Amino acid sequence: MLGEPPFVLGWDISGVVEEVVPGVTRFQVGGEVYGMPFFPRQGGAYAEYAAVPSRQLARKPATIDHTHAAALPLVGLTAWQSLVDTAKIQAGQRVLIHGGGGGVGHLAVQIAKAHGAEVIATASAAKHDFVRRLGADEVIDYRTDDFTEAVTDADIVLDTVGGDYGPRSIRSLRPGGLLVTVVDRTNTALRDAAIAAGRRFAGVTVEPDYVGLQGIADLVEAGKLYPYVEHTLPLAEAAKAHQLIESGSTQGKIILTV
Repeated sequence: MLGEPPFVLGWDISGVVEEVVPGVTRFQVGGEVYGMPFFPRQGGAYAEYAAVPSRQLARKPATIDHTHAAALPLVGLTAWQSLVDTAKIQAGQRVLIHGGGGGVGHLAVQIAKAHGAEVIATASAAKHDFVRRLGADEVIDYRTDDFTEAVTDADIVLDTVGGDYGPRSIRSLRPGGLLVTVVDRTNTALRDAAIAAGRRFAGVTVEPDYVGLQGIADLVEAGKLYPYVEHTLPLAEAAKAHQLIESGSTQGKIILTV
């Protein structure tokens, strides 16, 4: 995505405004902000300072520290833009979320629950208690159970896993239900299969959006959304952080502090 190295990695940031150029009115020096600058272009988050357009930032939720606020933007906006902006989630709908214990998934569960949905999630057995605490009404062990047999009438399926999850998920949707994928966004075969089965399809590419960030912050401050941070490491241990990500077993997020 970023071409040939060297480059500065990272998009999630939370910090204090050090300087504002003339004409910017949304923030003042000393304000606490968070966001996901420039995605999918280089955001430069793994650094002491970042220059960011003001409308790609929002005020940091007052009820959490910078460590937890930095866990929110990319995964939070992915979940928000999938469920709220794209699926137009409504109270009482049945929502199936794949990867409920992961970065996007653990926030998607909470966002769906905050909007009054009945939430079903897939996760490994080790993460079941965690996902239930997030608000999931039902958790399915994807290693031992076939979710297509357990769920056949979902209004919305959010796929954060990919592979065969998208095609199989079509069977879990009611007629007219919506398959949202953040993994197979350009998979025309998957789109065509969903439409042929009488279901709808949407591929979501997350974008910087201060309106969504503000909506997420409002849920955090209302006590309805909390980002889970499994590991916090200094910037010098960024390589270790990536090794932890690649292990595939992380719950929630990994944060670098500067």
